Amino acid sequence: MNNRSFGHLRREVSVGPERLLLLGDAVFSIAMTLLALEITIPEGLPDSEVAHAVREALPAIGAYLLSFAVIGIMWLAQHALFRLIGSLDRWLLHFYFALLALVAALPFPTRLLSEYGETTTATAFYGASIAVAGALLCAMYLRLLAKPALTATDTSPAVLKQAVSRSVLLILVFATSVPVAFFSPSLAKYWWLLAFSARLLFRRSTDTAEVRTGEVR
Repeated sequence: MNNRSFGHLRREVSVGPERLLLLGDAVFSIAMTLLALEITIPEGLPDSEVAHAVREALPAIGAYLLSFAVIGIMWLAQHALFRLIGSLDRWLLHFYFALLALVAALPFPTRLLSEYGETTTATAFYGASIAVAGALLCAMYLRLLAKPALTATDTSPAVLKQAVSRSVLLILVFATSVPVAFFSPSLAKYWWLLAFSARLLFRRSTDTAEVRTGEVR
C-alpha cells in the first residue's frame, strides 16, 4: 500500500452522521441531568429553616436554569447542523468530540457559578466555556463551507452562512462577557441575556428576508 492510499484511509471516518448524533444526544441529556443534581438543600432541617435553605439554593437554581437553556440551544443547534451533514471527515469528528467533551463538563462551570457567582473567576470561566462551545459549532459550519462535498444534498452556502452568523453572535456575547466580568461579574451575567435577544432578532430578520424573497419570486 503506497503512502497516498494510507493517507486516504486515515482521512476516512467509519461512523455515519446519524450514529454520531445518537452519541451526542446521550451526552447532552446526561449533562442536563447532572445540572439538576447540583441543586441540594441539607437534610433533616427543622421547619423554621427550610425557607432559608431554599433561599440559599436560589443561586444554584439560577445557574441550573441558565445552563439548561444554553445546553438546550446548543442541542437544537447540533441537530440543525447534522441535517446539513452528508458525510463526516476527521476534522468534523474532532470538532464534534471536542464539543461533546465541553458539554459533558459544563456542570463544573455551572457549579462554580452557583457557588462563587459574585467572583470574576467563576463568571469569566463560565462565559469563556460557552464561547468555546459556540466556536466549535461555528468551526463545523465553516468546515462544511470549505468542503461542500461533506454537505447533504441541496444544502446551499447561504444556509451555512446564516448558521455561521448565528454562531458568531453567541461567541461574541459570551466572549465579550469575559472582560466585562473583570469590571462587574453581575453585569456580565446580564450581558449573557444579549445572546437570547440577538438570537430572536436574527431569527426575525431571517424570516423577514425569506418573506421578501418569496414576494419577489
